[in-house]
Amino acid sequence: MCRTGDEPEPTEIEDDAGTDAAFSALLEDSAEDLYESAPCGYLSTLMDGTIAKINATLLDWLSLKREAVVGRVRFADLLTVGGKLYHETHFAPLLRMQGELRGIALEMKGADGRRLPVMVSSVVKHSSEGDPLLIRTTVFDASDRRAYEQELLRRRQEAERARAEAERARAEAEEARRQAETDRERLADSLAVLQQSLVPSSLPAVPGLEAAVHYHTASPDRLGGDFYDLFSLGDGRWAFFLGDVCGKGPQAASLTSLTRYTLRAAALHDPEPAAALTTLNAVLQERYAASGDPRYCTVIFGVIQPDAGQNRCTVRLASGGHPPALVMRADGRTDYLRTPGGLLVGVLPTAPFSTAETVLAAGDTLLLYTDGLTEARTGPTRENLFGDDALHAFATRHAPATPNEMITALTGLLESFGDGLDDDTALLALGVPALPVTDRAG
Repeated sequence: MCRTGDEPEPTEIEDDAGTDAAFSALLEDSAEDLYESAPCGYLSTLMDGTIAKINATLLDWLSLKREAVVGRVRFADLLTVGGKLYHETHFAPLLRMQGELRGIALEMKGADGRRLPVMVSSVVKHSSEGDPLLIRTTVFDASDRRAYEQELLRRRQEAERARAEAERARAEAEEARRQAETDRERLADSLAVLQQSLVPSSLPAVPGLEAAVHYHTASPDRLGGDFYDLFSLGDGRWAFFLGDVCGKGPQAASLTSLTRYTLRAAALHDPEPAAALTTLNAVLQERYAASGDPRYCTVIFGVIQPDAGQNRCTVRLASGGHPPALVMRADGRTDYLRTPGGLLVGVLPTAPFSTAETVLAAGDTLLLYTDGLTEARTGPTRENLFGDDALHAFATRHAPATPNEMITALTGLLESFGDGLDDDTALLALGVPALPVTDRAG
């Protein structure tokens, strides 16, 4: 140490300079290194969500390759099914309106199927003229936070179970429970009657066409939101639809009723599938959006025209955010009938809907279903979703199949899910009867 007023010794100056140089060397990170190796994920997307830039941290979290992501997928494609739905219905619209969102909880999916809880913040970058150019997004790993929340929930559930066990030990509580059970059964009976009023009691007989249906209600205590119908348009044409409204309970029942009768009326006025969905979108917007409580649904609407003389049917379909129909051919081929471009019905004031067309020959079957089937939880831990690929494989194993055969097989599949089936599920199958063996031989 030098004395006050004295010059530092030369050795002290050299030591300080060496320390500063070593410390500066540690901080010589380039801006690119800081971006790529940041402790959080970064990505930039075009306004339509297409990923233009993504850092190595986020790619590593999701086990993805940069060349498979940049310019090829949208940010929403990296999310789980539920996260994608929330992004399209809430996150993206709010970001466009506000220009910035922070701390939004979402789930991303890795290439290996693993789910990653994340906290997402996004900012829209604008040009000097105020035009939106791109979206910058920061992603933080929220796995520890999710684990902490689940642990809190587990402890709370354990405490609630302990209290329930103590209450059951008391005679008065036991009597109250029995009375509550009786009331619940009465409520379930009432709800069952109301639920039946929201779907047809039976399907009509259609010349040259076979039809089968199954409806699974996840809980007897709540009204489901799935719906379907099959009805005549005259002139040998028949309309059909199947869908799922948002929410549960009385509000969902009201929306289901409005949706069914709107589609019926719209089809009789203009049977074009895209026109029927456009009418429904306008009705939902007028009924709910103005009140600040928007309601929406997914639905697939079609018109089928049997040609008994040719043993075939022409089918035209339009979809509003609904899973695609599955076509099982008489020769054993199974394919999804895609209806691209369809948005959730009721979310936006105007929504484009496109129409797809196919022909069902003798022995072909068309299957419509709600996402309760593909989102059923499977596996020992109930962490995996059944998914589109598994459904395609299941249908392929059973093809060719009549509508009744396919609905019977799928009913057994739903029962095998056990408590992994926690959502309502509606199934509707339409098919052309197979030709007798003698006719096929001729």
